[in-house]
Formats: sequence, structure tokens, C-alpha cells
Amino acid sequence: MPQFLRFGIAIVCVVLDQITKQAAERALELHEAIEVLPVFNIALAYNYGAAFSFLNVPGGAQRWLFTGISLVVSLLLIVWLYRLTMAEKWLSLSFALILGGAVGNLIDRAAFGYVIDFIQVHYNNSYFPTFNIADSAIFCGTVLLLFLTFFEKKPDESNQDD
Repeated sequence: MPQFLRFGIAIVCVVLDQITKQAAERALELHEAIEVLPVFNIALAYNYGAAFSFLNVPGGAQRWLFTGISLVVSLLLIVWLYRLTMAEKWLSLSFALILGGAVGNLIDRAAFGYVIDFIQVHYNNSYFPTFNIADSAIFCGTVLLLFLTFFEKKPDESNQDD
């Protein structure tokens, strides 16, 4: 996959994430929910913590810890994406999605001290933690990376004699 496409995918993730977060903020009050489907709401929430609201404490020092971690991970992913070969298209896609999601959430955390979440999935009275487009990109990129790690055959493996 060409480098411009790798970074283009990451940029599209960031732009879609930021547009949808701002639209949710304009349309909703904090903690307001609009039912879209019986199992899906658009609901505005602020996440001061990490994944699944881990360490979710407003005004805490975790803001700078998570901002720093996101920045370091994003820089490492940029370097890694730059070094991948053209043949490593699926690995490139995985890292591009993770990078786009990390940068989308990094922008929020640096600017506001929290991440804007608005996608809420539920069944009856059981709610999955509210998330956003950036979280979805990170999740998809991670699932792809795990799939490649566990199931992709290496060129040497198919030609080995036992």
C-alpha cells in the first residue's frame, strides 16, 4: 500500500471522528440520548479516562498521562507506517486505523481534557460503554492486527518440511 494511502486512511479517520463528535456536541446536551434503534442511541458523554472509562475522573492528572501515551504511540505508529513495505498492505491498514483513532482521541484530550463519546449500544438495561468513531477505528485496526498475528501465513511456513 502506498504511503500516501496509509496516511490518507489515518487522516480520513481523524476528520470523520472530529466531524461526528462536533455534530453530537451541537445536537445534544451532556448525557442526553436520542434513540436511533431499540439497541442503539446517540448519547453525548465525556470520557476523562481511558478505554471503558478506566480512571474516569474529571480534572485528574490522567489527562496528561493519557495525552502523553497517545502522543508517543501515535509517533511510533507514524514511524512504523513509514517503514512498512508496499507488500504489507493489511498491516498498513491496521496501523493506519489505529493511528487515525489515536490521533482523533488525542486531539480531544489535549484540547478539552476529555474524549467526546456519542455512540451508545445497549440491550434492555445493559449498556456498553459509550464510544466514538476513533474508538471504532482503533478497535477495527486492532482486530485486523490480531487476525494477521494469529492467522496470516508467513512465506516460509508454507514451504517448510516437517
